[in-house]
Amino acid sequence: MANSTEDRQASSGVHLWLLLWKASKAVESQARQSVRATELCLSDFGVLEALLHKGPLPIGALGKKVLLSSGSMTAAVDRLERSGLVERAATAADRRSRVVHLTEKGSKLIRPLFAEHERDMERVFSNLDGPERTALAKLLRKLGRGAEAMSAKESVEESK
Repeated sequence: MANSTEDRQASSGVHLWLLLWKASKAVESQARQSVRATELCLSDFGVLEALLHKGPLPIGALGKKVLLSSGSMTAAVDRLERSGLVERAATAADRRSRVVHLTEKGSKLIRPLFAEHERDMERVFSNLDGPERTALAKLLRKLGRGAEAMSAKESVEESK
């Protein structure tokens, strides 16, 4: 009977949230340390990495990818543009819309930095085998989508 109670407590929402939070903080610490070694701030690294892997993006879409507010996104792009790592360009369809592009200088900088960051993150997750990584990714997506759906539903209900 005690084992059943312990199992329920170990799988309670609060306990799972604490485990996820602690694991997330530990992984985030390693990621920050890895990015710090690049001598870029986290937001600038994120912008360069997103442009490397996603290609040119409108500034709003880029901000959503790297989880930056509009003001922080503008500041990051301004810094990177002054350094010659990115450039803004108007789109042919809507001249008011600005798309951010990685410059050749930016690409030459971020490629080796990201490769090292990728190796660092592989080391962080090296204690998980392939099936465990696949299962973790599936569970985290499911958890995230469920939480997002709850938030969206609550937002709709609050606006009524």
